[in-house]
Amino acid sequence: MIPVTKPYLPDRKKLDRYIDGIYERNWLTNNGPLVQELTRRLEEYLGVENLLLVANGTLALQIAYRVLGVSGQASDTPAEAITTPFSFVATASSLKWEGVEPVFADIDPDTWCLDPANIEPAITSRTRAIVPVHVFGNACEVEAINEIARKHNLKVIYDGAHAFGVTYKGESLLKHGDAATLSFHATKLFHTVEGGAIVFKRKEDLEKAKLMINFGLSGPEQIDELGINAKMNEFQAAMGLCVLDEMAEHLKSRQGIWDRYKFGIEDVAQLQKRNVHCDNNYTYFPAAFESKHKVRDLINILGKLEIHPRRYFYPSLDLLNFSDTPAAFVVSRDLSKRILCFPMYSSMPEDISETIVFVVKEQQDG
Repeated sequence: MIPVTKPYLPDRKKLDRYIDGIYERNWLTNNGPLVQELTRRLEEYLGVENLLLVANGTLALQIAYRVLGVSGQASDTPAEAITTPFSFVATASSLKWEGVEPVFADIDPDTWCLDPANIEPAITSRTRAIVPVHVFGNACEVEAINEIARKHNLKVIYDGAHAFGVTYKGESLLKHGDAATLSFHATKLFHTVEGGAIVFKRKEDLEKAKLMINFGLSGPEQIDELGINAKMNEFQAAMGLCVLDEMAEHLKSRQGIWDRYKFGIEDVAQLQKRNVHCDNNYTYFPAAFESKHKVRDLINILGKLEIHPRRYFYPSLDLLNFSDTPAAFVVSRDLSKRILCFPMYSSMPEDISETIVFVVKEQQDG
């Protein structure tokens, strides 16, 4: 069976050596030496400062909201944050979980990211933040979003779950916003089995978050913040260090698959328009087709070959039962019905991508 993605597993001997060290030190969590090492190495690799490792990508969003004063009530009504309906559910549900009403604004039909032109009309007196998503690692229009946020005194938290290693105008895309979050789930380009990170613009926000992810403890008998347990452990960090060592080869393999898809189907499918100022980390290969019926037919045809693409992101988040948004977000709803992500992982045999391209072209021409 060929799934839409498969976790990358690094060299087992190297991982065993890290695990041997964990056993020798008997230090399993609470900012252990491997977590500290991974923090340093990721800051260097990504070209960022003020990076905080956490237990998963959803907690990364929630901690960022808390630290930046987005969470909670505004007077007697929920605070609001403007976000995209075209994303994984955690983008919206993390806001709702934190007492913040997600207010959706529609996406750009070409880039599939939050359209800045739709943000300002959605701002109200209760709006505290903008939460855009770098969808499939494609950079949002960060300058336009920053200008809107500055004008209305709003925080910007980027959901960068797909944006590991992406640069924008020669620097890390994660430098934009008051904070940017990452997911290190097993299916991501870089992973720690489960895990995530927050990159803060300001060091004081980082220091506050450090307390917050450890129950608010500043010492054995001192509690300075309302906190939670969101720490990354040493076993997660060990996996991350091993994966990071092998990123160059990992990326090279994925790029080859991505290129075969692109040159094979770009004439018969709508591909995402990439921001000209950002590079590609080849984390997903999404394509949109003429109709939802074409997508269902493709899923069925490929399924008979034991190849399983997936509809990222379906349904459009404004259709979920916890969304109170009355408006219909036409672009997001339309795209979510027509999109398909094809299998993408570094160990995937070359003939699989060739088979998928052949099936897609046959089906679209038929």
